[in-house]
Amino acid sequence: MCSESQRQEGFSLAQLSGYSTHTSRTLSDTGLSNMRPTDSAFILSKIPHRPPMLLVDSVAELTDDTIVCRKTFRADEFFFQGHYPGQPIVPGLILCECAAQAGALLAASLQRESRGVPVLTRVNDVRFKQIVRPGDAIEIRVQRDEAVANATYFSAKIMLDGKLAASLQFVAMVTGGE
Repeated sequence: MCSESQRQEGFSLAQLSGYSTHTSRTLSDTGLSNMRPTDSAFILSKIPHRPPMLLVDSVAELTDDTIVCRKTFRADEFFFQGHYPGQPIVPGLILCECAAQAGALLAASLQRESRGVPVLTRVNDVRFKQIVRPGDAIEIRVQRDEAVANATYFSAKIMLDGKLAASLQFVAMVTGGE
């Protein structure tokens, strides 16, 4: 985890590149020497998602095994149009997709070069604890649990105002990109 001063002033080179200080690779090894994880250019360079389906606004923390991202839901998001009109709430599947995109960012930040397209293959143990509404800002915490061949297992917690809004486990794999 980053210290408070690192959160306010930025990341060390190891954290920017997605590698802990125990790893010998540097930021320039990843080709990201001019990007910060909070930059949208960093996010766009790592995952194929684009608006309106890009559901990660920024990266707050990044290590070998964890990522913390943020997303603020605007009132004009496309999914609010027909999801509980008059009392819009963020669909649970959108919260799951936020976690999946954060996991894809974590996995991609550890790769030196792109190997394909990350796809979600399994979602387990989904629990929704709080309703997320337009204007709410969530924190998406994803932990990489295990990597086997081209599949990566993750656990995620979505926090709203410091409280658990949703949790899930999921698996993603990299496809050939066809």
